[in-house]
Amino acid sequence: MISNPHPTHPRASEYAARIKLMIFDVDGVLTDGLVHLGERGELFKSFHILDGHGIKLLAQAGVVSAIITGRTSTMVAQRAVELGVTHLYQGVHNKLDAFAQLLTQTGLTAQACGHMGDDWPDMGLMMTVGFAACPAQAHSEVRSRSHYVAQARGGQGAVREVCDLILQAQGHYEKLLTQALGK
Repeated sequence: MISNPHPTHPRASEYAARIKLMIFDVDGVLTDGLVHLGERGELFKSFHILDGHGIKLLAQAGVVSAIITGRTSTMVAQRAVELGVTHLYQGVHNKLDAFAQLLTQTGLTAQACGHMGDDWPDMGLMMTVGFAACPAQAHSEVRSRSHYVAQARGGQGAVREVCDLILQAQGHYEKLLTQALGK
């Protein structure tokens, strides 16, 4: 199991085991949270390959992934397509409204969903779902309300860490690892 020096709820694995849909924020979770602007005002974001592969592994295990983010970016839309994320909500001011739409679309309950966020706009949704996670650098209020605080920072493997936790909790990790080893 993953060792973690950050405070983690004693039942985090139990909560992760129930997840059928995992929702991710973008800035500070799937990215490092830095905004890089070019001379012409173009915006650049960096995504970590480990995080993307973790999302693909969740899909192989039957866990659906979604993205709900406050910003709108063609890069995020492109990354969602690359990862097979079909539930993408951008430019969202109230994440609970987008979440309600997502529940209607999927027919899932809030307790069957998880969310990984890093700042205050994520807290309402994090407090509603069955499993709440955050990267290491998340705001202290978010860390204190999370079931799982990753060792890694956003955009640097935190998403993969949470994906691995879910896969382990649901009993899929070893099977997927064995497949990756070609055995």
